[in-house]
Amino acid sequence: MTGAAEPLSSEDLLSQILTSLEEDKAEEVVSIDLRGKSEMADYMVVCSGRSTRQVAAISEKLVERLKTDHGRLSKVEGKEAGDWVLIDTGDIIVHVFRPEVREFYQLEKMWMTSPGAARTPVQPG
Repeated sequence: MTGAAEPLSSEDLLSQILTSLEEDKAEEVVSIDLRGKSEMADYMVVCSGRSTRQVAAISEKLVERLKTDHGRLSKVEGKEAGDWVLIDTGDIIVHVFRPEVREFYQLEKMWMTSPGAARTPVQPG
């Protein structure tokens, strides 16, 4: 841990997550603002990896960076299969999909149809 004395705000944590995903070449990254719409998290991030190996690698690196850099432990589901990995950081839920699985579930579309939901596609930097 690099000595982050104060916990990250949801916005700072989101920024760290988006940076990690960009560094690991996650594709079609979308963040959805859930504040005031759901009690489960402040934000949801949905992205894709090109293969099961990349999905697993993106997920592993994100969890490790959050733990090492910020002392943030995350709950992880689905890493073994590599089709859809869910990472729960507490304030932010990250879904990393293989493209075919993402298309099948259309998770972000479900959240985008809720009134007032804000979707922010992340542009490559």
